[in-house]
Order: sequence, then C-alpha cells, then structure tokens
Amino acid sequence: MKIRKFQESDRISLIELWTVVFPSDPLHNKPSTVVSAKLAVDDLIFVAEQGGQLIGACMAGYDGHRGWLYSVAVLKEHRRSGSGAALVKYAIQTLKTIGCIKVNLQIRSTNAEVAAFYQALGFSVEDRLSMGRFI
Repeated sequence: MKIRKFQESDRISLIELWTVVFPSDPLHNKPSTVVSAKLAVDDLIFVAEQGGQLIGACMAGYDGHRGWLYSVAVLKEHRRSGSGAALVKYAIQTLKTIGCIKVNLQIRSTNAEVAAFYQALGFSVEDRLSMGRFI
C-alpha cells in the first residue's frame, strides 16, 4: 500500500470511493463538490492505493491554530488491515510539518466502531458541543 497526496488523475476514483463509503451523506457533502471546493483552498487530500486501486482517502485542514481530519474512508474489504491507521498517521504527520500541534475530528455519536478506531490512535473524546449553521 502506498499513501500519497491526491493527484487530479485520482478524482473519479476518489469520488467513487467516498460515494461507496458514505452512501447516506447529505447532499452538501456530495463528493464531487467537496473535492473541487477543497482543492480551491489547499491540497490536503491524501489517498491510499494498493495494486493501482484507490482503497482509502483522507482530507485534512489547518487554520493556523489546529488541524482537522475529514472524510477518512477505507473500502470495506480493506478495513482492519492498517490502511486507515496509516492514512490518519500520514495526514497527522503532514499537518505537524506545517506547524499544527493539535488535530480534531468529528464523528457521529452513534458510530462506536469508528470511535474505537480513533481512540486506538490516541484520540480522546473531549467535552465539547459541536454546532453548525448552513449559510
């Protein structure tokens, strides 16, 4: 498995990956829109490939204060192989090299399996209230 930054030639495969892994995401998270919007800001999209196939992806953000992980995804048949952990560690290391000292992420409160995955990587639940507003 190889982890690297997204390349334009990955676009279709990345959109397909996110569509498969996040089938019930709301319309504002439409993968084709997200990829274009992210690349208009920066290039912090990372992909994992194996045998020429995109098997995972992760988007990261950094605002100069803290970093964020978004849309971490691994195809079901490649989970529990270390791919997701490697992808997250790669993204964290990249954020660290640009000055980030803390990384945050959000998951659905009902997703115990994903919570356990992140806790195994050193993340902990913080007493925060997540709020949002569509503009």
